[in-house]
Amino acid sequence: MICLVLAAACSKKEAPPPPAPPEVQVAEVTQNDVPISIELVGSTFGSEDVEIRARIEGYLVSMNFTEGSFVKKGQLLYRIDPQPFEAALAEASANLSTARARVDKTNNDVARLTPLAKQQAVSQQELDNAVSAQEAAQAQVAAYEAKLAKTKLDLAYTTITSPIDGLIGTTQKKVGSLVSGGETLLNTVSQINPILFRCAIAEAEYLRLARRGAVRDKSQNQKFGVELILADGSLHPHKGRLDSIERAVDPTTGTLSGQFSFPNPERILRPSQYGRARIVTDVKQGAVLVPQRAVQEIQGLYSVMVVKPDDTVEHRMVKVGERIGNLWLIDPGVKPGEKVIVEGIQKVRPGVKVNAKMEKSEAGSLSHNAPTDSNLKTGK
Repeated sequence: MICLVLAAACSKKEAPPPPAPPEVQVAEVTQNDVPISIELVGSTFGSEDVEIRARIEGYLVSMNFTEGSFVKKGQLLYRIDPQPFEAALAEASANLSTARARVDKTNNDVARLTPLAKQQAVSQQELDNAVSAQEAAQAQVAAYEAKLAKTKLDLAYTTITSPIDGLIGTTQKKVGSLVSGGETLLNTVSQINPILFRCAIAEAEYLRLARRGAVRDKSQNQKFGVELILADGSLHPHKGRLDSIERAVDPTTGTLSGQFSFPNPERILRPSQYGRARIVTDVKQGAVLVPQRAVQEIQGLYSVMVVKPDDTVEHRMVKVGERIGNLWLIDPGVKPGEKVIVEGIQKVRPGVKVNAKMEKSEAGSLSHNAPTDSNLKTGK
């Protein structure tokens, strides 16, 4: 009998230990003064975009620059064949000399006939004819002087120079092409430091800016500056400023044109590059922030899982605001210093005890110019 009892006791298995609490990653809820910004889509323009056009008709005989390079003010760009204009100048000069000689003759005639007419040695008609010839000769001299000035000007126009320092584009006409005065576009030179950024501001966004004083009071722009986000997602290294906003709303698009100016000493930016101007419209004082990964959304309702001091999980409903980088602004629901689960949410439920591992807070790297996902990208 004793043997049977001992055998039964030995056959019983020991009770398994309780399961270990699930491991989760948590982040601390933080509090910061957060700038609220908008992003406006647009493109760049030269602060001066000057079209280079021929002012006379002729054939191009030389192109004296490298396409796509930087040129200086007064630098020779093109030369038009000067020979026809040199010939016209020589002809105008000869005609002027002949006209001046004719004036000298008529002056002598008038000087000679005037005393004779007083003595009635010649008729008054002869004197009147001499005076008329003198006036006609003088008028002809004036006409030839104007003609000479024009031919000199036309000859000067055979050399085309850059009116500004800037970046020159690809030539529209090659050597040997016939160009027409005032009609033929040869090239464009753009001054790109500073460079302008123009964008469309939706009417609703403009009202938001105006009501918060961002248009009239530029103190926030001076404090935070305007950032330019380039096509590859990088930031232009220099902050800009708001130059102007268009006088009237475009009735066809419901937008206003806004213009920003950005320093561009490295000449990184060029005309017609697309980007986004980020401008701060408001600063939310003492904003409560949590990582976006901690927020769950179900049918428009938002919630987070909070790990309490006793390592148990509590489910909290929250109200979300703007997105600030990788963070989410939370209005009510959590307090600074509390811990929310960012990884392993699917393994827990309310009331369960967890093994919480602290993750580096994403709010620690928050900058005053962090991007806002709720920004309205107007002007598309």
